[in-house]
Amino acid sequence: MYWKVVLTAALPISELRGAIPIGIWQFKLPVWQVFILAIIGNMLPIPFVLKFLDKIEVTVSRTGWGRRFFSWLYSHVRKRSDIIERYGYLGLTMFVAIPLPVTGAWTGSIAAFLMGMRVWRALLHIFIGVMIAGVIVTLVSLMGKLGAVIGAIIFLAPIFVHFIRGRK
Repeated sequence: MYWKVVLTAALPISELRGAIPIGIWQFKLPVWQVFILAIIGNMLPIPFVLKFLDKIEVTVSRTGWGRRFFSWLYSHVRKRSDIIERYGYLGLTMFVAIPLPVTGAWTGSIAAFLMGMRVWRALLHIFIGVMIAGVIVTLVSLMGKLGAVIGAIIFLAPIFVHFIRGRK
């Protein structure tokens, strides 16, 4: 069960936002263990993303689908990273700390890469953001059904706003 929390937190879609509720609600693990495992899992891939994204991009972009994927990915990240452009490393921390879809450590590390931030400094600020997000997600998870409703609203609100804006 422990490895499932770490693995869920390491995935770019779920990160710790998915791992903490699963660890607490489904696996019934102690909160402090879930928190630590989720932080570890969420941070495991980030140094590699920061350090090797350029090499991965060059290799994968040799194919048509790879070029399209990285073009889409970078465009997607740039649209959501205004706070990082405006506030630099502090903005990176805030961006990662906000527990909304596509604002986690993976997206933050890609944004840091695109903005040419120093790897170790970006890693520190991403770690701080992950810790803050972990506290927020843990507190919401401990609220039980009310927390589930709040989490669903937080998750679905940006999607709803996106579709409303698209209709105008």
